[in-house]
Amino acid sequence: MEDNTPLLVVVDAANVVGSVPDGWWRDRRGAAERLRDRLAADGVPGRAGPVDIVLVVEGAARGVESVPGVRVESAPGSGDDHMVGLVARAADDRPVLVVTADRELRRRVTGLGAEVAGVSK
Repeated sequence: MEDNTPLLVVVDAANVVGSVPDGWWRDRRGAAERLRDRLAADGVPGRAGPVDIVLVVEGAARGVESVPGVRVESAPGSGDDHMVGLVARAADDRPVLVVTADRELRRRVTGLGAEVAGVSK
């Protein structure tokens, strides 16, 4: 891996949105869009340098559009499986950070070489 390769940041939208009891369950798509917009505006806290952010949505949040700075991917099935697939395809070529508090997902992606970060509010 080259040092100037952008960090791939894979964000578990359902897990991050669900970590704050702000009524997200009434509008899952809107909550995912607010998270996307916050990531586009603020980036990834504590991470300097170039990053590629991928927000993985599932269920009622499918169909959220990408914006400059954040690529949104709608998982066709399990969001966790989709994120594991993203990590598996990228981990040999670039550094990967997965943002989630899901223990099983953390175990699966660290086994593929990804770093993990919990959800910060």
